[in-house]
Amino acid sequence: MVRGGARNRSGPQADQNSGRSDRRGLSFTALPSGGFTEKPPEWPFPKGSTRERAVWRKVWTYPQAAQWIKEPWRWETIAMWVRRKVLAEAPDATAADVTALHRLADQIGLTPAGLKDNGWQIAADEVASKRAEKPAKQSKSAPARRLRAVSDGGG
Repeated sequence: MVRGGARNRSGPQADQNSGRSDRRGLSFTALPSGGFTEKPPEWPFPKGSTRERAVWRKVWTYPQAAQWIKEPWRWETIAMWVRRKVLAEAPDATAADVTALHRLADQIGLTPAGLKDNGWQIAADEVASKRAEKPAKQSKSAPARRLRAVSDGGG
């Protein structure tokens, strides 16, 4: 039996902003917040339902797909997640179907814990908040009262 040593998910999650992580050289790969915009790879299994292929196309628009495209060895795991997702959507889905879906989601980085396990971080879209802001309307009316100079020298 294995004893001691670090195990996956034992202890606190690594924090990119901590001093210890700086000393260890821990850094996360930034994923584009806008998602992946290229064409997805072909469905890796010989057969697939129409729903599976639709979910496959959709999942390849997520930010994580920017990293998946560089790792073809993951594509079958992603396809298994898609297949489990379609199974979990069915009215007769079991708890085992949902559990398998969640575990696969962790492996491919679709959960917050999975993102950290993979060393990924979705980049903040700092420009989006500025785009969403409406410029403040300038008041065209004169202010009700203006400051006045003191006539006796202020003192």
